[in-house]
Amino acid sequence: MEAVHITMPLDRKTIKELTTGTPVLISGIIYTARDAAHKRLVEALKRKEELPFVLKGQTIYYTGPSPARPGRTIGSAGPTTSGRMDIYAPRLMSAGVKAMIGKGNRSSEVREAMQKHKAVYFIATGGAGALLAQSIKKAAVIAYEDLGPEAVRMLTVDNFPAIVANDIYGNDLFEQGKAKYRKEKS
Repeated sequence: MEAVHITMPLDRKTIKELTTGTPVLISGIIYTARDAAHKRLVEALKRKEELPFVLKGQTIYYTGPSPARPGRTIGSAGPTTSGRMDIYAPRLMSAGVKAMIGKGNRSSEVREAMQKHKAVYFIATGGAGALLAQSIKKAAVIAYEDLGPEAVRMLTVDNFPAIVANDIYGNDLFEQGKAKYRKEKS
């Protein structure tokens, strides 16, 4: 299947066209956040504080990049396990997040929230952080600098490779893979 080029932030039309299993090449602005940053974002939402970036329509990449070598934009920037963000993801989607990038499957609560809030989940190849970093053209810490690699960064990406793992229709690439395997084994 040929990769679909998409530009961030996502619009409703594009979100509706993204289906599970579709390879994508992402360009535009995305934001990084891991566990500690997610916790702070959700706490700020509870206190009705201003956030370091507008969540509406945005994509969050679950990564904590390594330091950049001289002359580089960013160090290795591979995805981290998404399940650690599952306790925060539904709240961030309700505040406007439309896409997440990580690795691994998502909980049923997160999948339900994706359907409810019309959001998608992309998976990126784990263990390929140096390769993925080549798609990152600009990187700047915009919040929570004290978290080091887990600080929130604004990234400008060009043709960042990923695959739609969960779409707005409730489809799940991981479940489809298991079903296919069971069918082939019988």
